Amino acid sequence: MSSIPITVAHGDGIGPEIMDATLQIIQEAGAKLDIETIDIGEKVYEQGHTSGIAPESWDSLRRTKIFLKAPITTPQGGGYKSLNVTIRKSLGLFANVRPCVSYSPYVDTKHPTMNLVVIRENEEDTYAGIEHQQTDEVAQCLKLITRPGCERICRYAFEYALAHERKKITCFTKDNIMKLTDGLFHKVFDEIAAEYPQIESEHWIVDIGAAKMATSPEDFDVVLMPNLYGDILSDVAAQMTGSVGMAGSANIGQGIAMFEAIHGSAPRRAGQNLANPSGLLHGAIMMLVHIGQPEVAQAVHNAWLKTIEDGIHTYDVYSEQHSQQKVGTKEFAQAVVKRLGQNPSNLPAASYRTGEAAQLSVEITPTVPAKKDLVGVDVFIHRHGISPDDLGAQLQAVSGDGLAIKMVTNRGVKVWPEGFPETFCTDHWRCRFKATTESQTVKHEQIVSLLSRIAASGLDFIKTENLCHFDGKPSYSLGQGE
Repeated sequence: MSSIPITVAHGDGIGPEIMDATLQIIQEAGAKLDIETIDIGEKVYEQGHTSGIAPESWDSLRRTKIFLKAPITTPQGGGYKSLNVTIRKSLGLFANVRPCVSYSPYVDTKHPTMNLVVIRENEEDTYAGIEHQQTDEVAQCLKLITRPGCERICRYAFEYALAHERKKITCFTKDNIMKLTDGLFHKVFDEIAAEYPQIESEHWIVDIGAAKMATSPEDFDVVLMPNLYGDILSDVAAQMTGSVGMAGSANIGQGIAMFEAIHGSAPRRAGQNLANPSGLLHGAIMMLVHIGQPEVAQAVHNAWLKTIEDGIHTYDVYSEQHSQQKVGTKEFAQAVVKRLGQNPSNLPAASYRTGEAAQLSVEITPTVPAKKDLVGVDVFIHRHGISPDDLGAQLQAVSGDGLAIKMVTNRGVKVWPEGFPETFCTDHWRCRFKATTESQTVKHEQIVSLLSRIAASGLDFIKTENLCHFDGKPSYSLGQGE
């Protein structure tokens, strides 16, 4: 077997310790790797690279296409971007895969039969990080959901389920509130599910779904979510198995992949030989399967299971009842190495084969453009200390040229016309202008003219959002109370 080039980053905090332990185990097991090392994280941020990675490091990632990454520390304060998000989005790592398995009775858990996989869309949602301070009182974060992004992750989830003999996929969204963004995710999920009748599919609203997962995780198999919900709930699920420190993560794109632990750099534990390397090791096991070394992955995983079964535990999972010995990072790695070639006696043994789901190629359907009609515009106004009625009157005065003010909302709630005096208002107003007749469409020049009149009236407009119909259907949300 020829060596496979991979890029390795030791990271910050506990990162160097758990990476050393992980590499020791997989290399002792016979992993054939040609390792290129790069620096990422805190020291690179301090050199002036705001995303925590130097330009030359991208060359290594493009060359090897495999990244084994330890956790990093992002400096506090403004101006620094998440390295994980930057890498995932820049390299198109659209699928985040996080298995969450209980190891009862050897690791304490209230959910001894838990064995689920969280598959999370990895590039979109609020994680674009597009934020603006719009007024003195209001900041905005844009939530972006695309049809191709939804289709890729939904199709990947079903292909993953087939490859891993999983029986059911549950989708979590909040489309009872976010009908366009989460609604699109749910709609595409249902469309893709119809192509896989052999896999059971269901949808839950994320709040009750999360409650159900927290109390009855055995009812779930594969849980599919948009980015934000998936990030939060995969950590919850991992902790439910006994420790977030045991969970690994794969970030999969078309031809390139990153593998890591799901936990952070834990700087308070750094340099003390305390950290559990299991999360990063599980990420490395997923990597070994991905690069075509499933026999090594299987040997490592089974030696790890045997170590856990023998009660050799780091501090985070140690208990008087189930543990035999509390060990540090290095000693835990040595214990796993010692058990290479052994299988667990009671826990289910791991079994891997080449070509499992991490390597799947997912195609997306080309989008057929819809007929798009511009019918109005939402103009967002920054104004402090004005009543809704006074603002409505001022906006009526600037209406004209085929556009008329129809509604004013504050934080999404209609406050004019016929608003409630009890509604609390900030200095951020959404002002909806529509074409004066139902059949009329609007030209961009009319919106430009409207903005000129608004500016001349002394009002400060801060952004606009066009109101469109796609194939005759409104593509914008109503105001609450509209």
